[in-house]
Amino acid sequence: MSFLRLLPILFALVLLTNPVEAAPKAKSPYVLVLGIAQDGGYPQAGCVKACCQAVSKSRRRDVASLAIVDPQSGQQWLIDATPHFPQQLDALRARTGKSALDGILLTHAHIGHYAGLVHLGREVMGARQMPVYTMPRMTTFLTNNGPWNQLVTLKNIKLHALADGQPIQLNARIRVTPLVVPHRDEYSETVGFLVRGPSQAVVWLPDIDKWERWETAIETIIAKVDRAYLDGTFYDNLELPGRDMSQIPHPFIVESMRRFAKLPKAERKKVHFVHLNHTNPALQPNSSAQQAIDGQGYGVAQQGEIFGL
Repeated sequence: MSFLRLLPILFALVLLTNPVEAAPKAKSPYVLVLGIAQDGGYPQAGCVKACCQAVSKSRRRDVASLAIVDPQSGQQWLIDATPHFPQQLDALRARTGKSALDGILLTHAHIGHYAGLVHLGREVMGARQMPVYTMPRMTTFLTNNGPWNQLVTLKNIKLHALADGQPIQLNARIRVTPLVVPHRDEYSETVGFLVRGPSQAVVWLPDIDKWERWETAIETIIAKVDRAYLDGTFYDNLELPGRDMSQIPHPFIVESMRRFAKLPKAERKKVHFVHLNHTNPALQPNSSAQQAIDGQGYGVAQQGEIFGL
């Protein structure tokens, strides 16, 4: 058989062995996971525990962030501006060929989710009226506190108001809806984002206190989407000896798996845990935690994965 006749077969084999890259159809919008770690990244600064020692470059993970990309219009947005903002822009450019952003949507005012805004200032990028989408308290926080208010005053960023449950059109094909969730809201409210494209929808919800503290049943959100990136900060309550875990009340992955156990397999398959703390054993390939997650029909978000909209 000639090489030319083999080409279609070889191409099909590539798609089968690399389904993540093949997920979006040509020119279809998609989301790109730019980071999966909790606010400090992995490894975390100052950590001398075994979890962070001798971590190879290939296993380093950036702070949780999601890009929304529309290849047809050439537009792209970020959910959250993390401390890893520079390398995440590089990763986005490597995928799309451009690093210019059409906007940033902020979930809340914990350092892993907005600190990267500093790179938009005159000391670095000198951005001009970058659209930044914020909830009311987040708007007040950025407007009234330095150095963030300098970004507003110098028009490096332009704040756009969000409201709980009210969708906004990023463009003709992509709609985003903020969902207020209970969290440690010292400086701002906290939201997840429901991202809907022409064919599919994704929810990005990296931070919440506990599922039962939310008046909305998370199962109803899972039912509305095709992929659910959910808070998986801690695997269980044994990760931080000597710490009062009630002071950082995320839903443990083991709790979430128990809660979702009665869901149909197709619903459980949608759930991919994200925002993993550096102590989370699910970060370790082939760990018992990773095997338990996979074995019960869930997933762990992977940095660089793509999901079509």
